[in-house]
Amino acid sequence: MSKVRIADFDLDSYVKKVSLEDFNRDFCHQVRWNNRLKTTGGRFFTSDCHLDFNPKIYEALDLSTFRKIVRHELAHYHLFLAGKGYRHRDSDFKELLKEVDGLRFTPRLSTGKSYHFYRCKDCQKRYRRQRKVDTSKYVCGHCQGKLQEVEDE
Repeated sequence: MSKVRIADFDLDSYVKKVSLEDFNRDFCHQVRWNNRLKTTGGRFFTSDCHLDFNPKIYEALDLSTFRKIVRHELAHYHLFLAGKGYRHRDSDFKELLKEVDGLRFTPRLSTGKSYHFYRCKDCQKRYRRQRKVDTSKYVCGHCQGKLQEVEDE
């Protein structure tokens, strides 16, 4: 299946299809996109058994990786309904995830952040900062030596 735009992607039918093909069980609850998710690929809610998925993950990664994320959330779902250990630390969850080839962790997306790198002239300690540091004002936190900006190492 080739990847389609998120506006044209039928998430509900895709999750139901993955559930039947990979778990041999029906998915009978709601599924939706959640734009507020930042670092996670999806979430399972025990209160009403619905699933949320991160649309940024779908757009950034290939469909096979997204399918593994769907498997991860479906593993939570099916184990919870079966009354087994559905949490990340539970052996039931780890075994089922390995069995269906689901992802344990969501791959990192590039944050688009740029960093500034500094090195102490005396002790050679390196620092990475998101904001630029005024090297005439700030010194090394270990030896009080002067800092100089360097290229990414």
